[in-house]
Amino acid sequence: MDRRRFLLGTTLAGLAAGFAAPAWAQTGRAGRATSVDPEVHELQRRTFDWFVHVTDRKTGLTPDRWPTESFCSVAAVGFALTCWPVGVERGWMTRAEARERTLITLRFFEALPQGPEATGTGGHKGFFYHFLNMDTGHRFGTTELSTVDTALLLGGMLFAARFFNGRNAEEVEIREIAQRLYERVEWDWAVVRPNRITMGWHPETGFIPSDWNVYNEGMIVLLLAIGSPTHPVSTGVWDEWVHVYERSWTDRWGEWHLQFAPLFGHQYSHMFIDFRGIRDAWMRGQSMMTGQALDYFENSRRGVHAQRKYAVDNPGGWDGYSADIWGLTACDGPGDFKQVIDAREREFFSYSARGPGERDDGTIAPTASMASYPFAPAEVTATLKAMKARYAPIYTEWGFLDSFNPTLTEREGALQHGRIVPGVGWVDGDYLGIDQGPIVIMIENARSDLVWRYMRGEPNLTRGLKAAGFTGGWLDA
Repeated sequence: MDRRRFLLGTTLAGLAAGFAAPAWAQTGRAGRATSVDPEVHELQRRTFDWFVHVTDRKTGLTPDRWPTESFCSVAAVGFALTCWPVGVERGWMTRAEARERTLITLRFFEALPQGPEATGTGGHKGFFYHFLNMDTGHRFGTTELSTVDTALLLGGMLFAARFFNGRNAEEVEIREIAQRLYERVEWDWAVVRPNRITMGWHPETGFIPSDWNVYNEGMIVLLLAIGSPTHPVSTGVWDEWVHVYERSWTDRWGEWHLQFAPLFGHQYSHMFIDFRGIRDAWMRGQSMMTGQALDYFENSRRGVHAQRKYAVDNPGGWDGYSADIWGLTACDGPGDFKQVIDAREREFFSYSARGPGERDDGTIAPTASMASYPFAPAEVTATLKAMKARYAPIYTEWGFLDSFNPTLTEREGALQHGRIVPGVGWVDGDYLGIDQGPIVIMIENARSDLVWRYMRGEPNLTRGLKAAGFTGGWLDA
C-alpha cells in the first residue's frame, strides 16, 4: 500500500491514547485564554470600531480599504457580519443594532441581481464577485467571481444565523435568508477539472486556470461545498486536496507542519471552524506516524511559530525583525521598485502575499501576528506591546495601520501606498478590511470561544466536515 492510501485510509481506532498531546491541550481549557491583557482588549475594540465606522448602514457593504476611496470586499462583509456578535458579546453594540445591521446586509445581498452578464449584477450561480461597487453592489470593474471570497462571506452569514437564534421575526428572517443564500450557490458548477473547485470565473473569459489544490486558506471553500444540501460536490475534492500535501510538509524554521507562507492561510478558515481535536484521514495518519496528536489547529500553531523563528533568523537581513517584531502575510507594500540600501539592492512590492522566503521585502503586517492570537497568545501579546512601543505611528484610534517597513527609511521616487515616517520607515496609510477582521474574530475565539462555539452547531458545516472524513473531538460529542 502506498503512503497516500495509507494516510487516507487508516482510521487509527483506539490509537489516539498513545499520542503526545498537542500544545493547545497542554495549556488548559483547550488553549483558550481565561483573560486577556488590557492592550489586547483595546486593540480588539479599536479594530471593531473600524468596522462600525466604515460599513455602510444602508447596504451593509464594507470597503476593501479605508480611508482611500475603495470598492467593497465581499470577504470583508463576511468579517463585519462576524464582528457584530462580537460587539454584542463585549458590550460594544446592542443586540438590536447588531441584528439590524445584519438584516440590512442579508437583504441587500439577496436582492442583488445574479446572472452571466459582465455588468449590472453582483454575482452568478449564487457566487459573488470579489469586489462590488460600494453604491450599487454590482460587479466592480473586471473583478472575478470568487469562490473563496463567497465562502468567507457565507461564513459570516451562517455564523450570524446561528448567533441570532431568537424567536424575534427579524432573527428568524436572518436565519432564513442566510440559508437561502448558501443553498443557491452552485458549487458543482465550479468543479471544472476533476475533483477540483476553481478559484474563480470571469464572464468575459470563463473559468480561471487556478484551483483549490494544495494546503492554504481554502479549506472552508471545500467544506461548505461538500456540505451543501442543494449543490454538493463529491468528497473526492477533499481527497484531491490532501493528495498534494507532501509538497507542503516541512520542518523548515520549526516543527514539521503543512506550510503556507503568508499567515492568512493559517487563519482564514480557522476563524469559522474549530479544528481543535478533529482530524481528517490525513491528519490521523500523520498522528499515527509521528506519535503526536496533530490537527489543523496544531498545524497553524506550528506555522505561526515557524514565522516567528524566521523573523529571529532573519535570513534577508531586514530591519526590525526579531522575536517580538514579526508577521508576514498578504498586505500593502510601498510599491513595485528596486532601491539600493546600504550598498545592497533591495526589491519592494505593493500589495502582495508575503511569507518566509516568498516575496519577503521587509514589510511587516500587524494582522499576521495579531490574528494568530489563539495559536500563541503570550507571544502575540508581547509583539503587540513591542510594535506599539517601537513603531508608535502605526497604532491609531482604529487599531493598526495595515503594514509598515522599517528598512525603507527614504525614497526618492514615488510610493504606491503610504509614506516615510522619520524614525519608523515606510508606513501604510490604509486599513484593509480583510486584515482588520481576523484580528477581532481570532482574539474573540481565544477569549470566549464565541464564533467556534456557535459554528460547532452549524449543520451545513458539520455535514461537510463529516463527509470529508473528519472525526473526533466535538464532532463526535
